[in-house]
Amino acid sequence: MADTAAPLLRIEGMSKTFPGLKALDGVSLEVHPGEVVAVLGHNGSGKSTLVKILAGVHQADPGTVVEVRDADGELASGPAARENLHFIHQDLGLADILTAVENLGLGRSARGRALAPVRGAAERRHARQLIARFGASLDVTVPVGKLSPAQRTIVAIARALDGWTRPDNVLLLDEPTAALHGDEVQVLFEAIRRVASSGAGVIFISHRLDEVLELADRVVVLRDGRVVAEQATSELDHDTMVTLIAGREIAETTVRSRDETGEPVLTVAGINGAEIHDFSLSLRAGEIVGVGGILGSGREQLAPMLFGARHRSGGRVEVGGRELVPDDVPAAIESGMAYVPADRRRSGVVMEMSVRENLTLPLMRPLRRSFGRLDRRTERAQTRSWMRTVGLRPPHPEQPLKLFSGGNQQKVVLAKWLRVRPRVLLLDEPTQGVDVGAKAAIYELVLAARRDGTGVLLCSSDSKELVSLCDRVLVLKDGRVVSEVPQEALTEERLVREELGLQTVDARTSTSDPE
Repeated sequence: MADTAAPLLRIEGMSKTFPGLKALDGVSLEVHPGEVVAVLGHNGSGKSTLVKILAGVHQADPGTVVEVRDADGELASGPAARENLHFIHQDLGLADILTAVENLGLGRSARGRALAPVRGAAERRHARQLIARFGASLDVTVPVGKLSPAQRTIVAIARALDGWTRPDNVLLLDEPTAALHGDEVQVLFEAIRRVASSGAGVIFISHRLDEVLELADRVVVLRDGRVVAEQATSELDHDTMVTLIAGREIAETTVRSRDETGEPVLTVAGINGAEIHDFSLSLRAGEIVGVGGILGSGREQLAPMLFGARHRSGGRVEVGGRELVPDDVPAAIESGMAYVPADRRRSGVVMEMSVRENLTLPLMRPLRRSFGRLDRRTERAQTRSWMRTVGLRPPHPEQPLKLFSGGNQQKVVLAKWLRVRPRVLLLDEPTQGVDVGAKAAIYELVLAARRDGTGVLLCSSDSKELVSLCDRVLVLKDGRVVSEVPQEALTEERLVREELGLQTVDARTSTSDPE
């Protein structure tokens, strides 16, 4: 439980104003020794701005007070005191080609310490000791890109904690479980608990509410830049937190019965790639087919391979009866295929472009007038229409996409492809890192596309998402389809068992014939 001692971090009246937008408005919170505080809120609520101010990326408005306990045990507000704030961002900030030892050395160099070259055995021993503090054991001499997501996260935490002279610092983790699965989350949670039990304070930002209930002592909820709730986790449940975050109850989106489907719009026969082996599929118009599997199963590679963004060898891919040349993205788009990637920032949009430019980029031909000139009036009208359709907040078409929250960015990624009315929509982790409100909006857009006759292939690590939306789910393991679960047998428990290779309770509900 939280300690009642003086806080390690005190924020009072934090505000931040961007042109035309009040991102934070008088936010106050405290973090005490041994306490895990979860900061929740829908995308656009102000969480990212809060983190960036604490990290020094943004400067708060005048009147904001940020105080951190310094080396003398007193609350102070200078740069020296802020050295006691440590950050684990969602992308972890590790260099994949370097070992854990070398990444830890980079952390010390960034703080102006230990600029000498890595000293062999002593550095390896130091790295092992740091990592052992979290109950983990890993090879510190291999590139971190070869480690599991949980191991990589622990390396990032170890780097953040390296050099602490006292335990009473504050560790801030921003969506640390986004790429983790099952037992890996528990490994991370044990590491976080060890940090807190040593006397540190922890700020935990996550959209996974079940994890918040399990890990956090206290919850602070932001909405529209303001603190709207602050309660002990013991007083909350999942539904109450959803209502606090969204400001209203959000109904579960579940496919109750299968709509009529049409002719096949996507036919895949025996394709292969680095992680996919002999994959086949027939997807019909108006059908949602899910693809599940643990990390490393091949699930992450399937959608980009079908779209031509990853190499495939052998086999055949047809859209509407037209065979696609391997590794040809323009041909895939021309055939009527659209792809929403898992990493929207790198592959889904151009972050420096405006909402308008991103929305209209995939299909410019209808906006061209004579001599190739762009019909600006039509472009603006279509942009406004799609912003209303997806509920973009704030509705600023000329604002660069990088200034929007993750959930609103994802709405733009989806809208830009729905605008072209695709035959086939490939979705890869479409709601990863978005809040409950944005997730419900994205589900409605997917179901609307389904009703319009689009065939949807949904690749997701979220079992609840697959159960809620899909007509059937293919489960991958080691790059191969090991089972196909029909809608009438879809449950989260069933999918987890299939993904982990556990024997199902009732094998009669499986439509696969394992060999």
